[in-house]
Amino acid sequence: MAKTTDRSQLALADHAARQLANATKTVPQLSTITPRWLTHLLQWIPVEAGIYRVNRVSNTDDIQVACTQRDEATLPQTFVDYDAKPREYFLNGVSTVLDVHTRVADLYSSPHDQIKEQLRLTIETIKERQESELINNPEYGLLASVADEQRLSTLAGPPTPDDLDDLLRKVWKEPGFFFSHFDAIAAFGRECTRRGVPPPTVSLFGSQFITWRGVPLIPSNKIPVEDGKTKIILLRVGEKRQGIVGLFQPGLAGEQSPGLSVRFMGISRNAISSYLISLYCSLAVLTEDALAVLEDVEVDKYHDYPINYK
Repeated sequence: MAKTTDRSQLALADHAARQLANATKTVPQLSTITPRWLTHLLQWIPVEAGIYRVNRVSNTDDIQVACTQRDEATLPQTFVDYDAKPREYFLNGVSTVLDVHTRVADLYSSPHDQIKEQLRLTIETIKERQESELINNPEYGLLASVADEQRLSTLAGPPTPDDLDDLLRKVWKEPGFFFSHFDAIAAFGRECTRRGVPPPTVSLFGSQFITWRGVPLIPSNKIPVEDGKTKIILLRVGEKRQGIVGLFQPGLAGEQSPGLSVRFMGISRNAISSYLISLYCSLAVLTEDALAVLEDVEVDKYHDYPINYK
């Protein structure tokens, strides 16, 4: 016996029709992915055996030279000495083991490959951790590598143009970029607005960044904000500029990108396939004047502006 239908329905309804339709599905969206500007702006140096030794001159003030006069004066004698115990940087590993059930990979890999997406999302998370370590690692991170004489405090709490000028005084030889939490950049913008000096912008990697004295302010969510205070870093990058460089291990087995490898570990008796994902990296400061930090930056101060109607 035929099933009775609603006599008021004149055609096939949307709900029933959708049962025959194919929905367009996105790949999994991971909200913790950021642009990771720091890794893009650093120069990356391949290292051997995971060790990078920074040799520095130890007698910079004792190197004697003379501008020769038109006489027969004795020329100075000099030599350049090196540190007897140079600092060595060792690569740090960010690793994990990804498990994927073979049944899931076999049955549910259309239209998106399950193993490929699992690897992509895990690698993105590893790269986010990499940038966090480059900033916060207690051994080689940017915040831990600043020399005492390169540390400044804000004049009044919020980051002002005068504060950033002081930072530029510390890293005056070819400064690359300011690097800070996005709340600090917003606080600096408020201080510029209050003073009537809106900072210009520059386009990098297809995105807009505000600048100060021509130096861009690059945002990151990995610089800590504690009790309403954070830090602003200024750095010079590049090996030729005696700045800051990133380090990676080349030639890894299963290399997917510089310093990143993915290796298949096999299938267990529970039909679970495993993949070892490893990323080896570090960061080196070639000279102390390549890095400076502005500390105690308040990010929660706002200003009231009078509204005048005429």
